[in-house]
Amino acid sequence: MIQCKRAYTPASPDDGTRVLVDRLWPRNCRKEDLPLTAWLPDAAPSTELRKTFKRGEKSFPQFAAAYRKELAASPQHWWALLQYAEKGTLTLIYSAHDPEANNAIVLAQWLEDELERCADASSPACYQSRFPDY
Repeated sequence: MIQCKRAYTPASPDDGTRVLVDRLWPRNCRKEDLPLTAWLPDAAPSTELRKTFKRGEKSFPQFAAAYRKELAASPQHWWALLQYAEKGTLTLIYSAHDPEANNAIVLAQWLEDELERCADASSPACYQSRFPDY
């Protein structure tokens, strides 16, 4: 299960693995006060994309589409998150004010789609009986 939680919301035992997915550290939040397993700033949107969204130059759907393109271009930045999610609950930590329109929501959906896509994959040996002459 993948869930999203604001950095300023207290941690709970149900959070599982907590990973900060913002490029910048949350304001007024001391590092020792934010329980995390990891901080993956490179899994966050580029600085330019983040700034254009924050200034209102991109709507959330436009931001989400552009962020998905960035994610597709750099799987090395988010691949570790799939491993955390496969082991149990993964909580993506973000600092944005809007709980419904932020990078963690887009990333969570991206990861869910990737987990689903990988789960459907099967090795070629499974199909060998269908192609006996191969």
